[in-house]
Amino acid sequence: MTFEIDINGRTRSVSIERGEPGRFTVTVDGTHHQVDAVRVGAHGLSLLLDGTDRASREVQVTPATVRGELLVTLAGRTVAATVNGRRTGRAGADGGAGGQGDLAVLAPMPGRVLRVLVSVGDEVAARQGVVVVEAMKMENELRSPKAGRIKEVSVAAGTLVEAGRVLLVVE
Repeated sequence: MTFEIDINGRTRSVSIERGEPGRFTVTVDGTHHQVDAVRVGAHGLSLLLDGTDRASREVQVTPATVRGELLVTLAGRTVAATVNGRRTGRAGADGGAGGQGDLAVLAPMPGRVLRVLVSVGDEVAARQGVVVVEAMKMENELRSPKAGRIKEVSVAAGTLVEAGRVLLVVE
C-alpha cells in the first residue's frame, strides 16, 4: 500500500508491505527499511528499525482537530501530517471549490466504518457528510470532496478499513 504523506509542506511517498506478523518493509522516498511494529496503548506504536535496538522509536499518532490531519509525536516533538491529502480532494473540499471528474473519499487512517450516510445514485453537496469511520476511539465524519452524485460505495457499516482505502466515489 502506498501513501503520500505531507509534513511541514514536504510530501513523501511511503510504501508499506506486510511480512511476518509485526514485520513490515517500509519504503520512504525510495529508501527501504525493515520495521518491527507493536501497538502500545490506544495511539502508540513501538518501532524497531532495521533490526537494531539503537533505532527503536516510540511514536504516538492521534487525529488532529483539522479533518484529514494526524498529529504524530516522536521524541517529544509533535507535527501535523496529512495522508493522501491531494487524492481525497481535501484542499478543494475544505476551500469550497469543486473538483473535476470522479473523486474518491479515502479512509484517513485504519479503523472501522460505523455508518454509511449515502447510497449509490444519491446527490450530495460539497462537504456533506458521507461516511463515519471510527479510528483510535474517535468518530470521524468524512465529507464529500465536491457536489455530485455517488457513483460507487465500496464499504458497509462494520467494515474494517486500512488507511488509504477507497470508501466511495463521487462523480
